Amino acid sequence: MNPSKLALLTGVLLNALVSSAWAANPGEFEQSDALTYIAGQAIPVVKGGLYDRYQSNPPLAVIAREAPDIDLSWFEGLQKTKVDMGFESYSPNFYYRNSRVTAVYTADLERLKALMPAEVLAQVQPLQIWPGRGLVALTAYAYEYCDNDSYNEIALSIVTNKPGSTNLGPLSLVGQSLSKDFWGYVLKLPVNTKLAEVRGVVGYNLPKWQTPIQYRETENTVVFEIFDSETGKVDVVLESEKLSDLSGEADLVSNSFTNLGHQGELTYGYAISRQQSHASSSRASSVNLHLSEGSLSSYIKALDLGKMLKYEYVPEFQSALYAPEPLQALLARD
Repeated sequence: MNPSKLALLTGVLLNALVSSAWAANPGEFEQSDALTYIAGQAIPVVKGGLYDRYQSNPPLAVIAREAPDIDLSWFEGLQKTKVDMGFESYSPNFYYRNSRVTAVYTADLERLKALMPAEVLAQVQPLQIWPGRGLVALTAYAYEYCDNDSYNEIALSIVTNKPGSTNLGPLSLVGQSLSKDFWGYVLKLPVNTKLAEVRGVVGYNLPKWQTPIQYRETENTVVFEIFDSETGKVDVVLESEKLSDLSGEADLVSNSFTNLGHQGELTYGYAISRQQSHASSSRASSVNLHLSEGSLSSYIKALDLGKMLKYEYVPEFQSALYAPEPLQALLARD
């Protein structure tokens, strides 16, 4: 068969499968009736959505016209560049309107070290908050409007020192908090769209997979339900408090991660976020983490979570996610 006809037939079949899946499981798959191609993979996307039209590079004028209530002034000072990250894209990726919650727990230090590749562990280590205990951050994101359309994401990360800096445990944590420059190693990163999964795996070599993630709000809480991709059952539920003492002062925060590229090379990536509305708490009652017998729950249980040290409630933020770079470039600058 002619290659172009074969590609067309493949696209038609994929569209049919995606449409059928959506009809059978509303809320579990993105409603998609267009295709894009990343590293040779056909990816379903929302027809007429930002990614379908602009492939990660929409003009800000389009965003201003389609979402006039969003303040775009911060993005006006950021410059996108074309990059090769396993596929052609633009960096940084813009996230215009989003919300998140983060819970930071103590965890077994030796278990955390065992989960990090030796090459990464030679550069950064888990921060020891007290003997035998490190820290993990569980963050749930609702990306309402971004270059990749909309999706939900759950990040489970080990809190580490910055590459090239001495690991001083609690003192390093205080230093990162004061500088608002946080570092980690990503353990798990489920998302609920194929586009977010493939971009993250191909472009960043991050541990992403697609699974249903439902987000809802009640009068007093924010709830994320993460389903097991194998069984289809609810796996993890993160229910957290809507804090009332919100700060309306914009706050810039950097979140970075050390990683291995597809060829085993050391890399790092980072996102800068403009937090427009935010609050925090150390009350244990602010967060309820419900674990089941699912795969992600079992993984979290194996970390031996202890006390929750901090909860962050960020109902409004914007972000710019940069393409990964060689870690050596960062170390040379520092």
